Amino acid sequence: MKKVVVISTSLRPGSNSHSLAEQFAQGAKAAGHEVKLIELRGKEIKFCIGCLSCQKTGKCVFNDDVPAIMESVLNADVVCWATPIYYYEMSGQMKTLIDRMNAMYPKDYHFRDIYLLTTAAEGEAHVPERAQSGLQGWIDCYERAALKAHLFCGGVGAPREIEGNTKLQEAFELGKSI
Repeated sequence: MKKVVVISTSLRPGSNSHSLAEQFAQGAKAAGHEVKLIELRGKEIKFCIGCLSCQKTGKCVFNDDVPAIMESVLNADVVCWATPIYYYEMSGQMKTLIDRMNAMYPKDYHFRDIYLLTTAAEGEAHVPERAQSGLQGWIDCYERAALKAHLFCGGVGAPREIEGNTKLQEAFELGKSI
């Protein structure tokens, strides 16, 4: 059994990327894994100010929802990020969380397998490349971790427009395969 953390970064209720996150989580649960689905919607996540205090103390100067999220990520075997694509990039709240997780850098971590789930109104294959590249920059800081898979669902717009899309089943199967 693995500990799996799924981070849904969309702030829109009922978003398409959150639907993928839910399906991934359900697949991982069906496979017998311990799963925690974290939604950034409703969380307080302040912007990193680049003070680097976290590099000395192991914690951020801000007291918001990030320390609890970081603790979950540090102790997970698998981390799955789900994000909508905005202007050909990950959501701003995902990037803000990644920046704030700088305090994790000097700490021991358990995660090895990273997954990325992305949705976008545009369906061309190149659309999620920068989001994946941005996440890869974070992954590169953890030499024992690697991106195992990236599932992209393009051509969806309105909330829950993804319903009935084969990508939901693919997300479930991907979660089940870990």
